[in-house]
Amino acid sequence: MRFPVLGVMLCSSLLLASNTAAAVESISLQALFKDKAIVVVDGARRVLRSGEESPEGVKLLATDTQEEKAEIEIGGKREVLKLGVVIAGFASQGRGNVTLYPDRGGHFFVDGLVNGTSVRFMVDTGATVIAMNSVVANRIGIDYRKTGQPGMASTPAGYVQTYNVTLGSVQVGGITLHNVAGSVIEGNHPREALLGMSFLGHLDMKRDNEKMELSER
Repeated sequence: MRFPVLGVMLCSSLLLASNTAAAVESISLQALFKDKAIVVVDGARRVLRSGEESPEGVKLLATDTQEEKAEIEIGGKREVLKLGVVIAGFASQGRGNVTLYPDRGGHFFVDGLVNGTSVRFMVDTGATVIAMNSVVANRIGIDYRKTGQPGMASTPAGYVQTYNVTLGSVQVGGITLHNVAGSVIEGNHPREALLGMSFLGHLDMKRDNEKMELSER
């Protein structure tokens, strides 16, 4: 469902326990409009327009009413707030950590950044690398045909062209890794980028029926 004009009430939460200058502990996205968002920072309601910064140091970078998300910056790091996707934070000792909750189908989704561009991931421990379709790669600005190593992959629809690439940076919540192996698949599939083991393999993972916790080693 699209909301091109009307605000969208959201319940997305981003829990932070970091050493940022503002010592922010919690941020929630309460409402979303075109180029404006209402966020609650440690219980204080703030109305921010794109480019504005709250007294606590939370800066609104962009809003997307169609995908129901907002991009913010805090402590020099970009974060994406989206309904029911991620609760992220920074451990007090400086280690990044992310807590994910499954959707109704049992899948774990999270919004992150690849080379500074917002990307929606599905966690896939069966994927060797971070995999994305060519539409997403083009949006990020990856010149995979020029810099990637060509290959082929088998899918239910048959064999497809792939390109092995190196992603300069991948950020999920408070966790950022550099020079991460990835693969670009020609076409529109997979719909969401797959957060594979080239990223997950560098983290400690804990999973139960209700949540998945990722943390830096």
